[in-house]
Amino acid sequence: MTNILVLYYSRGGSVAEMARHIAHGIESVSACKAVIRTVPAISTTCESTESDIPDSGPPYATHEDLINCDGLALGSPTRFGNMAAPMKYFIDSTSDIWASGNLSGKPATVFSSTASLHGGQETTLLTMMMPLLHHGMLMLGIPYSEPGLTTTTSGGTPYGATHVAGNNDDLPVTEDEKTLCIAIGKRLAEVSRKLKTD
Repeated sequence: MTNILVLYYSRGGSVAEMARHIAHGIESVSACKAVIRTVPAISTTCESTESDIPDSGPPYATHEDLINCDGLALGSPTRFGNMAAPMKYFIDSTSDIWASGNLSGKPATVFSSTASLHGGQETTLLTMMMPLLHHGMLMLGIPYSEPGLTTTTSGGTPYGATHVAGNNDDLPVTEDEKTLCIAIGKRLAEVSRKLKTD
């Protein structure tokens, strides 16, 4: 079985929904399994402690989840053109994995959601790629052979899947956005499976 980690942080629910669509794309590929994980919120004023088990949703990610994955889809809402602090906090804790090279040569993709159409989607995706490149991962985007890239009037970029959620997180994931999430999940699974068997 090829295990693909779908690791995300979501505040308003849009990134969590995207993660589910990406997982659907992953599991449409034979012998591929999506492992969905999240990260806990952090405090801006002091160190706070969360329970080891979230109240709802998927379990919190561990370093073992990263080490044992065959591919990674990393998702976060946009915060001023960058990934949200909880995801950055988790990624910053992975220097032991970097030192061991456990992610080197594995494929990865990134996805994000913003309140507005020009809210920093592409810069967020690019900044999310940086630590993954330092880990030696192979970055996958969405090729223009996916028709949704040219028909979307909301989210969707060649750098990764995106969604425009609206100022109140009240805009649903569009059909184009959903299709692009599924497509990148499928592409990530296919590449991960091929690399695992080589």
